[in-house]
Amino acid sequence: MQKNTRNLTYCIKTYGCQMNENDSEKMAGILKNLGYQEEIDENKAGLVILNTCSVRENADQRVLGIIGSYKTVKKNNPDLILAVCGCMMQQPEIVASIKSKYPQVDLIFGTHNIHRLPEFLNNFSLNGNRMIEVWEDSDTIIEDLPVQHKYPFKAFVTIMNGCNNFCTYCIVPYTRGREVSRRPEKIIEEVQALADSGCLEITLLGQNVNSYGNDLEETVTFAALLKDLSQVEGIERIRFMTSHPKDLTDEVIETIAKYDKICNYIHLPIQSGSSRILKKMNRKYSREDVINRVEKIRELIPGVSITTDIIVGFPGETDQDHQDTLDLIKTCRFDSAFTFMYSIRTGTPAATMADQIPDAIKHQRLNECLEILRDLSHECNALYQNQIVKVLAEETSKNNPNRLSGRTETGKLVNFSAGQEAIGQIVHVKITTAKSFSLDGEMIEGD
Repeated sequence: MQKNTRNLTYCIKTYGCQMNENDSEKMAGILKNLGYQEEIDENKAGLVILNTCSVRENADQRVLGIIGSYKTVKKNNPDLILAVCGCMMQQPEIVASIKSKYPQVDLIFGTHNIHRLPEFLNNFSLNGNRMIEVWEDSDTIIEDLPVQHKYPFKAFVTIMNGCNNFCTYCIVPYTRGREVSRRPEKIIEEVQALADSGCLEITLLGQNVNSYGNDLEETVTFAALLKDLSQVEGIERIRFMTSHPKDLTDEVIETIAKYDKICNYIHLPIQSGSSRILKKMNRKYSREDVINRVEKIRELIPGVSITTDIIVGFPGETDQDHQDTLDLIKTCRFDSAFTFMYSIRTGTPAATMADQIPDAIKHQRLNECLEILRDLSHECNALYQNQIVKVLAEETSKNNPNRLSGRTETGKLVNFSAGQEAIGQIVHVKITTAKSFSLDGEMIEGD
């Protein structure tokens, strides 16, 4: 590479989900192999990569505003290479807009070809011409990419890409493509390497991990993969995201209950408590199905933590539909939830549906959900009062530099007193204060 060799530094800014975070870690690994060093200050970096999310349309507009701000950054640093990738780039209209309105962008690529980053950089360095390459879809997953994990003691492991569900509000099947599962032996190989390096916790990633293996020739299920990964020595905790309610089988629930390494935590995004709205969303389950799944989970996994996603104000949602959602939240007693007001996502069927809900009503319904969830979260957390729990100490607490923060195996955030040397270890913590969204505690000596 002839150009910019004087500044082989990079800054990756990631927007969106854990899949994007893992993609950014892979790009960081690729760049490290090319001799790049990370630079936190984007104004000093030789390469800035914006890894974009496209779940919501307002997120697109926000990122376009951020891209616009780099016009000034590049004036002050003309050798800067600006790359934009991720889900937004899978939308042809976004790429066309960037091509015509944002000349400061040098590289554009999508979700399926991040492995070609070295070629993009090399070609740009040789001729200085803007590079644009977006693959519409891919039926393979590129294996053995280097990964620069954020933490040495916990890691994301992607087990599949894409989604086949086509929920009417969601753009993901169009930006991430159809479901493609990694071969189980490659996943086990990656996890074994992580264990050998000292990693204690892994989080398995996929748009719908419960459908893992459906596209493979051999018969392999998500439950079978969980069982195999539980045999890897050195890994202490196994998590997974995300679990579609329609595909959460008894076998998966039974596997979680049977194997101690699999965390007693399930994120089950129900989206709505109204069977009528769930049908309009194309979710392929009813409120009764959700109740049955939650009852099965709690029956087999005592002390389990269940979280969810809720969308309020979906087109055509009536007061009764909204009440059904509030009632289901109370019935299932979710530990917490990510709550969203429905927003139009151009290119999805819901965007053109009649009876779009006014923002004022959406805000009201969101607040009603949050009020119930706040009380439920506090009640769930209160069960931890004076209990001794195991916590993976992750980092210095964001609210108090003299304390650490980490999570229980049930996913509860704990801020606690301990020395910096505890970071990266699973320690015993006595919970002294239960709050609505976190727990406070003190580290104690324990086996």
